[in-house]
Amino acid sequence: MTTHETSAAPLGLRERKKQQTRERIRREAYRLFAEHGYEATTVDQIADAAEVSSSTFFRYFPTKEDVVIQDEYDPALAEALRSRPTDEPVLEAILGTLKGSLGATLQQDREDLLLRTRLTFEDPALRAHNVAEQERSERAMAEVIAERTGRDPADLEIRCAAAAIIAVFTTLVRYWVEGAGQEDLAELYARHLPLLARGLPF
Repeated sequence: MTTHETSAAPLGLRERKKQQTRERIRREAYRLFAEHGYEATTVDQIADAAEVSSSTFFRYFPTKEDVVIQDEYDPALAEALRSRPTDEPVLEAILGTLKGSLGATLQQDREDLLLRTRLTFEDPALRAHNVAEQERSERAMAEVIAERTGRDPADLEIRCAAAAIIAVFTTLVRYWVEGAGQEDLAELYARHLPLLARGLPF
């Protein structure tokens, strides 16, 4: 059984500082959104709270919407999938990653994820922004599936499979938010993603 070898190089001091700044901006933005609401919070307020200039804010996030929409989950999932055995079915590989560090990250980020996902579903501007982000997620998933299967990511079957997986993710996250995040999100994925492998039972 073979695996893709992946080992991320340690970040240098400059990259670590950039990552810390990005996380601080996002953390302060979420705090302000929770306290004052998304619409009432300005970029200047976020920048002041994060102790950066507005121009620095825009170097990390092109728009206020991007603070909510952008995340590191897609790259983390892709990296985790590339470390799984290459002969493992795609859905089993995804479920395996959710039982590991990615599932722990989702649990650790629960409050922030709940806030930003609720905003994404409720705010019209964010909903529109999220359409493009979902398409990007589908392309990223198609790339990983194509790598694992030796097929072209533009192959219609690969694109449909990727779209179906992302659609299930989106539906389960919406359900999770509607339930105020009471359930374990990774467990929801583990219970319902296998539906895709079984096919429609009705």
